[in-house]
Amino acid sequence: MRKFIYLCSHLCVQVPLLPIAVLTVIPLAVCPSWRPWGAADIPVLGNPGVGQWIVIIVAAYTIIDTVRGMIDDLRHGRVGVDLLAVVAIAATVAVQEYWASWAVVLMISSGEAIEEYAQSKAESSLTALMTAAPQTAHVVRRPGVGVAGVNTGDGSDGSSDDRGDGFRKVAALPSSAASGSSDAATSHYDTVAVESVTPGDVLIVLPGETVPVDGELLSGSATLDLSNINGEPVPRGVFAGARVMSGAVNGSTTLTMRATEAARDSQYQRILALVAAARDSRPAVVKTADVLAVPFTVLALAIAAVAWLVSGVPTRFAQVLVLATPCPLLIAAPVAYVAGTGRLAKSGILIKTQDVLENLGRVTHVFFDKTGTLTVKQPQVTRVEMLPGAGTHLNEDHVLMMAGVVETYSVHILAKGIAKAGTEALSRLHRRFEEGQRLCPQPDADWPGHGRDYPVVKHIDEDAGKGISGEVNGHKVRVGRLSFAASSEDGFLPVERIVPGRATTDGDRRSGKQGEGRLADEIRTRFGMLAPDEMASYVSVDGHLIARIVLRDVPRANAKSALASLRGLGVAKLSMLTGDKRSSAAIIASEVGIDDVHAELFPEDKVTAVTTATVTPSRGVTMMVGDGVNDAPVLAAADIGMAMTDGTSTAASESAQVVILNDDIAAVPRAIAIARRTKRVMLQAVLAGLALALIGMVAAAFNLIPVVVGAFLQEAIDVVSILWALTALLDRD
Repeated sequence: MRKFIYLCSHLCVQVPLLPIAVLTVIPLAVCPSWRPWGAADIPVLGNPGVGQWIVIIVAAYTIIDTVRGMIDDLRHGRVGVDLLAVVAIAATVAVQEYWASWAVVLMISSGEAIEEYAQSKAESSLTALMTAAPQTAHVVRRPGVGVAGVNTGDGSDGSSDDRGDGFRKVAALPSSAASGSSDAATSHYDTVAVESVTPGDVLIVLPGETVPVDGELLSGSATLDLSNINGEPVPRGVFAGARVMSGAVNGSTTLTMRATEAARDSQYQRILALVAAARDSRPAVVKTADVLAVPFTVLALAIAAVAWLVSGVPTRFAQVLVLATPCPLLIAAPVAYVAGTGRLAKSGILIKTQDVLENLGRVTHVFFDKTGTLTVKQPQVTRVEMLPGAGTHLNEDHVLMMAGVVETYSVHILAKGIAKAGTEALSRLHRRFEEGQRLCPQPDADWPGHGRDYPVVKHIDEDAGKGISGEVNGHKVRVGRLSFAASSEDGFLPVERIVPGRATTDGDRRSGKQGEGRLADEIRTRFGMLAPDEMASYVSVDGHLIARIVLRDVPRANAKSALASLRGLGVAKLSMLTGDKRSSAAIIASEVGIDDVHAELFPEDKVTAVTTATVTPSRGVTMMVGDGVNDAPVLAAADIGMAMTDGTSTAASESAQVVILNDDIAAVPRAIAIARRTKRVMLQAVLAGLALALIGMVAAAFNLIPVVVGAFLQEAIDVVSILWALTALLDRD
């Protein structure tokens, strides 16, 4: 009830004519013919009573206000087609049907209220994003924080202690403040407007607050809810040095961060710019609907005039016009498209204009980038191969864990895949250990996964382009190229240990690198050949080469089903564009179900392929789906460019008309399905509303519908068409 009262009061504020029209019924019902001034006939109006005069005044105000709105529409390049409402009110007053006049005024005001409600309902998802925008920020104001060259330790000018990033070499914040566990960090800040934050400012974000700008995490760790940014349902844990995005909601502990962007350049503001552009745009089909309202108006006036001329009764003219409503065209069409736009936003899909929503439903050819779009963003571990004859008691999970721990500290392209597989292997080792399976000899119980929750890691050293080494629980681990992993600390291959059973000859020692190359080839032969799309990192433990980890670019788990859904939607052609080798591209294409493969392409070749399809005669709408910076040109070349991001990158989305914020390829067919249903619902609402209005006008022309009943029936037609348009919000794809 409270919500209903709030809604009614809100609508009355937005449409002040509504409460006036409602209250007008009281004098019209109580004293319609009371004339304290006596008999005084007025041309056309006759001698109205007090209640009737109030209706006439309200009707005149409505006509003036409506005409003003029509003129404003024309000034903004839109067709003002409220002429039917103006003529209907004037006609009912002229034939002295004051109850009908009141009904028409009530219907106009309530129609505006219904339109206001429908628009707000349709924009609910978009509005939720807008209202979640951060407005304030807490800037830390403490000596030595965010001020270069400040030193409070010994009274010097701090020139030797400044790191150049706003912090001294000593801790600028207490450790308790950095972890969010003390009020010390939150007791010295100023709350300012988010627009006042500048890059380099140190900010405090309290529990449950929204991160105001993009920045770098200074706290040891934090938990962030990214659902407003990319729809990610599970909060994400991040650690010191990680990027913190504006729009993310902080968890249960205070975090400290350094701003790296101004508010206007932050990620959430970019998202809001897309939302605002989509909300304020008008698709071509809605503009067409506005134009179609003009012939409908002419038709309604013609039917009303013929009914008057044939019957000779002026009331017939008013009877027809009170039923003539272009609202299905003027309101239902835009409401349906705004609802569809909101539903896309709720699914983590943003469009730049509503025209895109219309074109999405007509897509017939979709191009996909391979790496990062059809496949995951980093190569993933597919298997671990133990070196035959290596003579180790370690198994594949041990190898993955040891390598994964070390690769956690690497920036190499393969590092994340190995680190992820290592984490999974550690879980399996822990599980087996807890179940009582002691697979390692007792002296080696300190191996990861055997009694220790977390391995002890020391002496990490990465040799760029070759590999990374370190100590894990006291065991020396090397991961990388074969020559790096198999070599000893002095950089030479320990021949006698790598190839057991084979004697080392003087010729081997004299041959140097030639010997190393021959041994490397022998080792690769013992492992076996890699497939065209595979790559490998080799692992040695305590100076013994024991295994290689094989990785490959693997398809997304739901890529095949997403492409099958596109075919189910009637998308005629699916193509892959990639700069990768043809053999690798063919393997991925066969796994996801794509027949048309264009491989070994440069960015300009991708643009040519898409442009050729776009300009082909009798083509449909082409769409390019990509994720990276190098996809920006081809995204712009397609009829529709769709960028897949996780909410953290914007380079590709700058050239795209559609942005998927949750990095889910399943959103591609979902976007097309929502677009098609939105257009279908819009057409149903418009055609049903116009058909009912036309039937009602014909019936009124034959005097089958009284003028007062017709006024209320007209409102019912509006309600039906608008509510039908709102069904575009429902998930019925």
